[in-house]
Amino acid sequence: MKIGIVGGTGREGRGLAVRWAKAGHDVFIGSRQAEKGAAKAAELSEELSVRIRGADNLTACKEAEVIIVTVPYGAHRATFESIKDDVGEKIIVDITVPLAPPKVRSVSLPEGDAAALEARALLPEGTRLVAGLHHISSQHLSDPNHTFDCDVLVCGDDKEARATVISLISDLGLRGVDAGVLKNAIALESMTPVLLHINRHYEIIGSGLRITGIPETE
Repeated sequence: MKIGIVGGTGREGRGLAVRWAKAGHDVFIGSRQAEKGAAKAAELSEELSVRIRGADNLTACKEAEVIIVTVPYGAHRATFESIKDDVGEKIIVDITVPLAPPKVRSVSLPEGDAAALEARALLPEGTRLVAGLHHISSQHLSDPNHTFDCDVLVCGDDKEARATVISLISDLGLRGVDAGVLKNAIALESMTPVLLHINRHYEIIGSGLRITGIPETE
């Protein structure tokens, strides 16, 4: 599948790009500056023996079937405003968490209740928006040899889009769990500060969530 990663030069974007490229997907890294996106793609391709392309964010959107937005909350609105005319009916995955530094271990609900809900308000009617990947350590993602022991909760109003994203998540070495409609992103995004507190309190890296009771065939 063709995957475009907006803001893909950050730690989350780099980790996702490498893992999906290793799984056989056609990955394109985007950045606000085309030169930066191209340079990072070339660097990762050479260092990790994968094929990743790169340029600016708009090109990443145009090249993709599925678009992943991996930007900090401070750049969230501006990023979605810049790409909204180029997404069409493609699936968009918003992994943004509305953290409020320096109090990143306390829940901070934004004006629109969740970053994903604010993104939906900015996008054209009918856009297939999915929220997920909020609870995965960027340090673990950036280590292609790390084995995950946690689940990824995925929510969105389009059932088929959720299923597509869950399939892609399995290619990252993780189990995706259908968490319902996009409004549930309020709960998903709010869990990240809790996990950050747990990391600090127990002096660990990358605490995660595991959903029990789901049949293996689910």
